Amino acid sequence: MAKEIFRKVKLQIEAGKATPAPPVGTAVGPLGINIQDFCQKYNDATRDKMGNVIPVELTVYTDKSFDFVLKTPPAAKLIKQYAKINKASSKGANEIVATLTKEDVQKIAETKMVDLNAYDIDAAMKIIEGTARNMGVAVKGVNDAELAEQAKEAIAEEREAAKREAALEAMEASAADTSVDVEVTTEKKDEESTEE
Repeated sequence: MAKEIFRKVKLQIEAGKATPAPPVGTAVGPLGINIQDFCQKYNDATRDKMGNVIPVELTVYTDKSFDFVLKTPPAAKLIKQYAKINKASSKGANEIVATLTKEDVQKIAETKMVDLNAYDIDAAMKIIEGTARNMGVAVKGVNDAELAEQAKEAIAEEREAAKREAALEAMEASAADTSVDVEVTTEKKDEESTEE
């Protein structure tokens, strides 16, 4: 007879570094399982993946036993790792912060294939390319036309900024050359004092 499931919990924990302290303890503690036992089993299972965040799907049964399934690292983490960046673009696809090669995208797709909703590696690569694009990471051979267009726009913006700067300097210079005499006059008003 199959065990009755009490609850399922999904966590993202750094490989080999699960501890009973928050956030693991906070998420797992109310389930009534031995947190230290879970942490030890998770750390043993992920010790060879140190440095990555490994999502885990924890299933807790009504008899307070549990088992878990390890997932692959999040695509965003892998993209940042391959692109050698710490942070994605704050402007999304409108600002390119790094570039990946098709080979990098293929390696990421192969790693994530088991967790992606894709039938083949080409579909998985398209998913990874989309995630990269939204993070501001371009893919050589995919975004080349877009990158060239952005480079042209950046050059045009720099030229416009230089023109504005030159016009501003010219205006400041002409303003400094023109001296204006200003006559300052003060008027005194008679103050009326009324005493009763």
